[in-house]
Amino acid sequence: MIIFAVLFFITALGYISLANRSSITALSGSRFFQVKQNEAPEYQPGRCTTIVDEQENVLSMMSRAVYAGDEIYTSEGKIYRLEQVRGDLASARFLGMDQQIVALNEFYSSLEVPVSREETGKKPAANFAIYHTHTDESYVPSEGTHTIRFKGGIYKVGTIMAERLKKIGMEVNHDQTAHDPHDNNAYVRSRRTAAKLLSANPVAMFDVHRDGVPDPNFYREKIYGKDVASLRLVIGRQNPRMSANLDFAKQMLTAVNNVHPKVVKEIFVGNGDYNQDLLPTALLIEAGTYTNSREEAERGVDLFAEALPNALGISVASPAPESPAAPGKSTGASGGAWKAVGWILGMTVIGALAFLLINNVKLSDMRKRLMDFSKEIIPLIPRQAARKLGINNENNKKNE
Repeated sequence: MIIFAVLFFITALGYISLANRSSITALSGSRFFQVKQNEAPEYQPGRCTTIVDEQENVLSMMSRAVYAGDEIYTSEGKIYRLEQVRGDLASARFLGMDQQIVALNEFYSSLEVPVSREETGKKPAANFAIYHTHTDESYVPSEGTHTIRFKGGIYKVGTIMAERLKKIGMEVNHDQTAHDPHDNNAYVRSRRTAAKLLSANPVAMFDVHRDGVPDPNFYREKIYGKDVASLRLVIGRQNPRMSANLDFAKQMLTAVNNVHPKVVKEIFVGNGDYNQDLLPTALLIEAGTYTNSREEAERGVDLFAEALPNALGISVASPAPESPAAPGKSTGASGGAWKAVGWILGMTVIGALAFLLINNVKLSDMRKRLMDFSKEIIPLIPRQAARKLGINNENNKKNE
């Protein structure tokens, strides 16, 4: 034991000496426990991995490292598993159709899912959480650069998403804590933010990013006549709750695309956990890429957020009913009915007068016949059944 202790002490001294001479990088104890060894490295914007199928057709592109075993779920429900990775090119094998996505697509397509309205009303007991792990991410066409430390354009994308949810009656906590620098340790720093957001018991929590794929057309879709940056949902497969998170992602993909087709591009299941072990309804969203304009990304998350409550089965405040017409006044159909009655009465009176004049009826007889006619017609005119509550009742009591 003494010899073992001496050898261990000498080894430790040698390690410290080498570290001091910068021969190796030594980590402090606190930093060592912060490093997330299982997060897939992300590339600098402009570099990306291209994933092809067995016929060499491009399936997807993403600015991150990928590994054999990662999976892609298309919006139609096709499943592809990565088999081989050679540098920035990966090949994937088609596994078949995901029965859950197929069933969800059939279910949502058979429903008339209404688009949420912007009318205000009583807020439902539901809230959403939004934050950003990579707070420097920006969009070159809008901001002139792909990165702005501590205040990237991705904040504004998250703000648009939050504002849309608020407009349709949801409660939203959009946390804008900065987690720079842009490295894998950012997920350690953002974990504190995500844990804090959980205190409000959110229905769902979204970590909003943008991709680094150089081709803007990979994400760009024409939706309602406008250029929109579609979204990718990312799930970490090292997450112990991965199955629940993936189920939630499938539900969001199918439900949102049923309301706004092509908004959600695909689901990618890759190395990492992305703090999704904190909540089964946590998602990482990539809103377009750095070569899309920020406005395109904002349109994408806006459409996604608009469909969220219906996708989750949350009722949205309905528009307030129109106030009834005041007594003595009429509008709409009731106004048209009274006009019709007036026209009928007027034409009847004119016709009666013309008949009497043509037949040389005396004035006294004419007056008598008109009185008899009015006695027959007046009881047929509809009367207002409703009375003002309170006022008329008080008057009736006084009369009694």
